[in-house]
Amino acid sequence: MYIAGVFCFMDITSLYNLWQASSGISTDTRKIEQGQIFFALKGENFDGNLYAFKALESGAAYAVVDSSELNHHQDGRLIHVNNVLSTLQALARYHRDQMDIPVLGITGSNGKTTTKELTRDVLAKKIQSFCYQR
Repeated sequence: MYIAGVFCFMDITSLYNLWQASSGISTDTRKIEQGQIFFALKGENFDGNLYAFKALESGAAYAVVDSSELNHHQDGRLIHVNNVLSTLQALARYHRDQMDIPVLGITGSNGKTTTKELTRDVLAKKIQSFCYQR
């Protein structure tokens, strides 16, 4: 949906469909690949909104932004949301909800990598179709 030249999503399903058709997600304009969706995250020392157009110039299909200063731009590849981080989290949650598989969480202050790799190796022997990329 277009509002004042800004591409807006009313529901996460539309963004999810865009993501499925894309080549992935990036939050770093230095690592943008053709067809990805750029999420303009903010931190203490940076504002990804300032790099939205650089991301688009570098090959991003869309840039998800939350700066009201970008509202006046007529580029339909800008996706304006209330909060970029919350939107990225909602997209991840929605994607996870599409799968009917268990989740295994490994936490702690040490031993996580070894535990993760041992778990992967055991599951790979038990489940032939189990795939995990390091």
